[in-house]
Amino acid sequence: MEELALASEITQYIKIRLGDEYFGIDIKFVDNIVRMQHITRVPKSASYIKGVINLRGEVIPVFSLRLKMGLEEIEETKQFRIIILKVEGESVGIIVDEVREVSNVSSDEIEKVFHNNAEGIQNFLSGVGKTENGLISLLDINEILNEKAL
Repeated sequence: MEELALASEITQYIKIRLGDEYFGIDIKFVDNIVRMQHITRVPKSASYIKGVINLRGEVIPVFSLRLKMGLEEIEETKQFRIIILKVEGESVGIIVDEVREVSNVSSDEIEKVFHNNAEGIQNFLSGVGKTENGLISLLDINEILNEKAL
């Protein structure tokens, strides 16, 4: 008799840093990672929207993930990166403090987070993943890019 093996699904996450905390972005959304470059400001936009960049002929809106999540703005360092996300055919750039590594997280090593109606970082999380290097908060890209949340 054959044994049924329940295989847990492995997902790769780009591990990023915002301040002292580490977050994971599902690699399926990541189109590109680029160094900081000139961002053209867009008048009358929300404070966390930094403007647009021209990346190989494509104009891409860019926002600060730090400001979007309610964290204080800090001075830009050479570790800052723009992660180009592609969701439903649309590209958007998010500025992060640093891109660290790719982490593999098994589906059975992800704990769901409790969402409440209060504003805060937990509203942008899909769960917390246990990796060989510790815990990382997994970002819910759809929630971060949600127009109501923008």
